[in-house]
Amino acid sequence: MTGKPRVWISRPTFPDIVARLEPYFEVTAEAVERVFAPAELASRLASLDAAIVGLNQRIGAAEVANAPRLRIVANLAVGYDNLDVPALTAAGIAASNTPDVLSESVADYTWALMLATARHMGAAERWLRAGQWRANGFKDWLGLDTRGRTLGILGLGRIGQAIAHRAAGFGMPVIYHNRSRLPAAVEAGCAARYVDKPTLLAESDFLVLAVPLTGESHHAIGAAELAAMKPTAVLVNIARGGIVDDAALAAALADGRLAAAALDVFEGEPAVHPALLALDNVILSPHIASATWDTRRAMTALAVDNVLALFGHGPHAGHPPSLVNPGVLAARPAP
Repeated sequence: MTGKPRVWISRPTFPDIVARLEPYFEVTAEAVERVFAPAELASRLASLDAAIVGLNQRIGAAEVANAPRLRIVANLAVGYDNLDVPALTAAGIAASNTPDVLSESVADYTWALMLATARHMGAAERWLRAGQWRANGFKDWLGLDTRGRTLGILGLGRIGQAIAHRAAGFGMPVIYHNRSRLPAAVEAGCAARYVDKPTLLAESDFLVLAVPLTGESHHAIGAAELAAMKPTAVLVNIARGGIVDDAALAAALADGRLAAAALDVFEGEPAVHPALLALDNVILSPHIASATWDTRRAMTALAVDNVLALFGHGPHAGHPPSLVNPGVLAARPAP
């Protein structure tokens, strides 16, 4: 024991970035990806001053009930639905996320999914790997053009705006829906037109979901919403599992009531609804939209900055750059 505050990192990250903590903290970092059971997670947190965790670690009142020293939980993600923020706030524990640094990478990946889905790339590759060849038939593998089609975005936040910016290069008009309409300058910068949700569903040829998972957004796209979409439309979810009713989506895809879908997130991750696995008109990927070297390093650096700053160190000393409950600082100021 060194007498320094203790910080635990729940997943393997980048040692050179984590090393920035070592002058100030006793650092323990996991070498293997794993999910900790609630009791084991509570035991880990009990003696900590800070924790840097991934989305697969769910932390609420029970997990921090016996962690009197814990001052911050830094999430390695922009979303933080794995954290019970009210419970952490009530316990005087700061919570942080990693916004902005992953927006461009996620937007790139969203377009990769859109284009791959529109042109049947997943099914075509599986066909070719199975030893087949069918490229010469004039009507084989017919896909969808993007130019001139309407891109709809549910949730025009940082990631949604980055997705919208790319639409100009593909000649796609953009419509969006948020709980609140954005300022005119933001709309103009994205060349995006605000519409209500029924219009978004009815007019989108490609509908991208980029909203956080909350009680309000759970199953925001269910059977009724899917029925309101064009049968020729493509649905893309790079936000969170649970925003889409995966069972209803699988049924719509199987019945031809929706042309195709691309999903990077799923209800009950890491499990995937078995009906989706059986379909050729859906592209599936394992929650990797932010998985580039630069982005994951930037996410780690921002989490480290939040921890350092809360304890009065680093370039943001005293002012963690991305707290989601900043009011906790007034209730429990740094020593």
